[in-house]
Amino acid sequence: MRLQRFARPALALIGWSLAFSAWALGDKPLRVIVPGPAGGTVDIAARVIGQQMSVDIGRPVIIENRPGATGSIGLSAMLKADPDGDTIALGPSNMLVEAPQVMKVPYDPLADIVTIARVALTSYALVTAANYPAKDFQSLVEHLKTRKGKSSFASYGTGTVSQYSGLIFSSQTDLDMQHVAYLGSPPALQDVIGGQVDIMFDGMVTSLPLIRSGRLRPYAVAGKNRSRYLPDVPTMSELGYPEIQFQGQVCFYGSSKLPPEVLAKLQAIIGKAASVPAVQQKLSDVGLEPDVSTDTAALLAENKQLFQRNAAIVKKFDIRAN
Repeated sequence: MRLQRFARPALALIGWSLAFSAWALGDKPLRVIVPGPAGGTVDIAARVIGQQMSVDIGRPVIIENRPGATGSIGLSAMLKADPDGDTIALGPSNMLVEAPQVMKVPYDPLADIVTIARVALTSYALVTAANYPAKDFQSLVEHLKTRKGKSSFASYGTGTVSQYSGLIFSSQTDLDMQHVAYLGSPPALQDVIGGQVDIMFDGMVTSLPLIRSGRLRPYAVAGKNRSRYLPDVPTMSELGYPEIQFQGQVCFYGSSKLPPEVLAKLQAIIGKAASVPAVQQKLSDVGLEPDVSTDTAALLAENKQLFQRNAAIVKKFDIRAN
């Protein structure tokens, strides 16, 4: 009797392990959709982590780029696939908590999509051209006040943290700055460097190389904590602007219809691969901040909070898609 009592759970565990091995070591590739272009930061992250996942599970991992419509094309493609764990996505959290505020998407970003795992964080920096007259944050504000109503701030897109930060900064300093939206950070930063636009709140991934090369000057970081890459640069909260506190996340996503056991398997595989020191170093090399979490409930709660906060910002400033 005692042997039978212990044998059944053991047999169940063996059966689960065999099922996991069959799923993880099958011939069918694991497809990771990246809702962005090849060669971009998120694409690099997908390939670095995907390569390690492939080694770990002995199964091909295919990276498929599906850019466009602020991520909705890629996420839609993922949701159209069978929710069996063979097709997932990797992208920035703004696809779920920012873009749907100003554009219609063919899914419920919080109900139809589950965050499988977070693998990295991204910070934002307030920057100007390196030759801008102001040398520190206070002198920047003072200089912009002399140009009230005439200065401008760039963003990498309407309805993004880049725009949110500029609007809040302009409002709280009573600068009446003009917003200039671009299709991505590179063209926006070029105009900041060229002096066509005064300032920009930009993601660290794209601005950090230009800061390091001496083409941009950082004044503050719009994050909860100082950036590991710019430890001497204060946060906006430290400078008296606690509302300008934004931090992006790079996450793996799947359909909310994923069976719980499949979700758990994916989290184990991703969590292991993203925690390998060599993988984390490669993420750091492109300006990401490795940070692994597979707490689905906590990630969903955070997304809900961010979604509500962003909705309030969009309403307050009457932000509308171009």
